[in-house]
Amino acid sequence: MRIQKSQLSAQAYDEEVYKVPRHWATNILKKAGVSVEISGVEHLPIGPVLFISNHEGNFDIPVLIAHVPKPFGFLSKVEVKKIPFISDWMEEMNCVFIDRTNRKNALQSIHDSVERLQQGHSLLLFPEGTRSKGNGVQPFKSGFIRIAERANVPIVPIAIYGTSHIMEQNNNHIVPAHVKIQLLPYVELSQQPSEWLLADIQNQIEQAVAQLKGDL
Repeated sequence: MRIQKSQLSAQAYDEEVYKVPRHWATNILKKAGVSVEISGVEHLPIGPVLFISNHEGNFDIPVLIAHVPKPFGFLSKVEVKKIPFISDWMEEMNCVFIDRTNRKNALQSIHDSVERLQQGHSLLLFPEGTRSKGNGVQPFKSGFIRIAERANVPIVPIAIYGTSHIMEQNNNHIVPAHVKIQLLPYVELSQQPSEWLLADIQNQIEQAVAQLKGDL
């Protein structure tokens, strides 16, 4: 049964909807033998945020859904909308679907992302645009800066290390692995010129990933 948004605040609605995907993600990780350690939860502000994370592998999403305490939607390829049940729950989670082959649709996805954030829902973006598969953090695309500026929400950088060990570095065979997540202090856009943000946030995440890698 669909939950009526009008009956709940954005935060309460997200917490209710998130019970199913969080349960799903937790079971996926358990069956795969994945252990996860998270730090920096104290950095999470109240209200909607734009999470910006490096993108190691396919397990990034279930790891973050299961362990980041603030519910979020995320950007996904439009092809996922063809998958029954999963696409329904993604829509309930306020995910945004993007067709990168269609410029008009890509611009619409920016508008949709801003709208979700302004409505009080948090979002997760992977600004690398593709999985690094453990081969270092790739250059960030700048679209997330415009989204955060237009929505006027803080950015929470996330560093994640170890998800590529589960699948991508094993010829796509799933094996047990240990993953570390670090939530970094949130960034208010008014704190520095926007042209500095892209390099600054990427640098923060790269340094945190290197530290996590050394700690494992």
